[in-house]
Amino acid sequence: MNQLSFFSAESLPPSVTDLSGLLASTGQVVLSAAGARISVVVDAYWRAEAIADLIAECGLVSEVGRSEEDRPLVRTASVPELSALASQWTKGAVKAMPPGWVPGSRELRAWVLAAGRPEAEGERYVLGLDPHAPETHAPLAQALMRAGIAPTLIGTRGSMPGLRITGRRRMLRLVENVGRAPENADACTSWPTAE
Repeated sequence: MNQLSFFSAESLPPSVTDLSGLLASTGQVVLSAAGARISVVVDAYWRAEAIADLIAECGLVSEVGRSEEDRPLVRTASVPELSALASQWTKGAVKAMPPGWVPGSRELRAWVLAAGRPEAEGERYVLGLDPHAPETHAPLAQALMRAGIAPTLIGTRGSMPGLRITGRRRMLRLVENVGRAPENADACTSWPTAE
């Protein structure tokens, strides 16, 4: 794809609400007296670096480290700017998708960065879901439908649940929204394509 779509994540100004795409995936949010912190454990260092860049674009400071399982981890500082987002994405102490949430281009890009993976040599694409928040899976599938990308919910009983996107039009819509892959060879092989 040589030309950016009008809907591309690269054509919109950054906002802290972009980070809701991390919460749609495996990201976690913690509220504290200082505000809120978002963190996400990923499977590759390029993902952590790209998410740290996204966080910086939103005007926040991030930290890249390692999780207890020795996987790449990226998190924000605990700041007041994330309090509203954290309140929207929690119900009591549990992660919950806000009613009516629809992922925009930048939220979809964050979701792909955190937990996107191609299947069948790129013919299908899966947006990973949080296995510890199964009550978010069906609402997130509906949210993606409202964004014009009808997915299939997969792996709900396993450790890698996700929303599978199939079909040329749906894949093209996803690609148009998320923009170009980060400049990294591993990122390019993990990025959605519509060819």
